[in-house]
Amino acid sequence: MENTVVIVEENKSLREKLEEYFINNNQIKLIGSSDNGLAGLEMIKQKKPTIALIDLILPGIDGYEVLEGIKSDKTPTKAVVLSSFSEEGMVKNAIEKGASYYIVKPFNFDTLTQRLLEVFDIDTEKALLLERKKNNSLEEKISNIFITVGIPPHIKGYSYLREGVKMAIKSPAIINNITKQLYPMIGEKYDTSASKVERAIRHAIEVAWNRGRIESINTIFGVRAYVGSDKPTNGEFIALVADKLLLEWA
Repeated sequence: MENTVVIVEENKSLREKLEEYFINNNQIKLIGSSDNGLAGLEMIKQKKPTIALIDLILPGIDGYEVLEGIKSDKTPTKAVVLSSFSEEGMVKNAIEKGASYYIVKPFNFDTLTQRLLEVFDIDTEKALLLERKKNNSLEEKISNIFITVGIPPHIKGYSYLREGVKMAIKSPAIINNITKQLYPMIGEKYDTSASKVERAIRHAIEVAWNRGRIESINTIFGVRAYVGSDKPTNGEFIALVADKLLLEWA
């Protein structure tokens, strides 16, 4: 992922030096610059840089208001404050309003780059850990449902179904294009054909229903969805599992 930065700095001399520095920096790409708090906030919202360098003393709105705007808009930008003031109260206020780092002027530009890269790395690591934890949790929940309803993990349909449920959770609309999109995408991942994916999923569902665990199935989904030998279509089953998990996370 490319590291990008927007500068919101009133001091013309410092702003131009920062612009020149980042234009020639191969680690962080400059994508915008402003000397006005209000214009700078709009630029941050539109361009969504990885990091915004924000002066506290700005025309339009001050740096604190820019921080609040980023936070309230839930813009995925990390704010780093550049300030001539080092009072503890100002630093604390900036951090409480969402600043990830507070740098006192004057500063060494190479040191600034190092601090920004540290913020990038910490943020990336946290995101990766959260994504891994979420994926592991999702895999576990899907597996628990499949085992409860009687789908054995050693058959191919088990893996195909699991992938289909994850895809339906990520993009619910795909369930309306199961033949043209979902099956081919699963087939591409597992190096097989869409028709084989469809048959394997159908077999997995039939195995579950042939084991006679209708009560377990209805308990899992919270309703008496099926009675006797009634079986869902592939799409219905994937949608049921995906909807259940989406509701649990809502």
